[in-house]
Amino acid sequence: MKKIYFIVNPKAGNGKCQRVWESVEKKLAELQVSYEAFFTHDQGHATELARKAAKLAGGRQAIIAAVGGDGTAHEVLNGIENRENIAFAFIAGGSGNDFSRGFQLPARPIDALEEILGLAETDPAYADCGSISIKGGSRLFINSAGIGFDALVSKKANETGMKGIFNRLSLGKLVYVYVLLKELFTYERGTVEVTADGLRHIFDETWFVTVSNQPFYGGGMIISPEAVPDDGELNITVVHKLSKVRLLLVFMSVFSGKHIYFKEVHTFKGREISFDSSPLLHIHADGEYLGRSSWGKIKAVPGRTRILSKKLLKKDLQMGGEANG
Repeated sequence: MKKIYFIVNPKAGNGKCQRVWESVEKKLAELQVSYEAFFTHDQGHATELARKAAKLAGGRQAIIAAVGGDGTAHEVLNGIENRENIAFAFIAGGSGNDFSRGFQLPARPIDALEEILGLAETDPAYADCGSISIKGGSRLFINSAGIGFDALVSKKANETGMKGIFNRLSLGKLVYVYVLLKELFTYERGTVEVTADGLRHIFDETWFVTVSNQPFYGGGMIISPEAVPDDGELNITVVHKLSKVRLLLVFMSVFSGKHIYFKEVHTFKGREISFDSSPLLHIHADGEYLGRSSWGKIKAVPGRTRILSKKLLKKDLQMGGEANG
């Protein structure tokens, strides 16, 4: 079997991930699976550990599995970069876990582990990523990048002490609802210009622009119902010219994906995307806060990640069968 390197964030999910790892570790021992595990200590550490694991693999086929939340997946992805010998896997241990939803990975840790082991000797599927560039730097994202209010909410959600309380009550996703309501009435909207594949759009009184690689974000919100992580494109959702009260109506519909039917919600696709605004905008990638900028570029990176996912693998096999037919 290919060597498996686990990168574990024990603090994810307000410490829930420590218990997740203990159950995974016990199962690995029962199955007598050879592996190495590394544990993160602070933000950005998972990226360093992923680079270390990839170096230890020495060009041999290997699996690097992130155990944590969406932030852990994001950091590990950026550490793996585009190494063709590395397959990316994930075991959910965070509070949002949108990566698992979007790629239809098992929610239960042991089920996720068994899927990884079952797919270990198969060729992984190829999934797209996005790349966002601001302030002279760039990084990959696997779920989504957000510009504006949703990035502010993501930042505050990670900072608030209420996150731990919600997680202990198994209501982790509601922390985003709590922060949204708290920040809603003081957020200042502005004009944002979005250019997608050469087509220029101007949006006044913009709440946020979200660029998605898969449907979910914010702990289960279906921000982009039509997003597909292996179509070579990114899906763009813009919400603007909404009163604060009406935004709440739109927000309540996001969990079912029905928000796209509001006239103030615009959706379109693109491979090469840029944004420009007069005010500085908050920006996130996979829920990780990147800071504020008035300008940036986002592009689709087709097939950048080799991922262990039954969903994508089945799709590849179906498409291969159709092509052969």
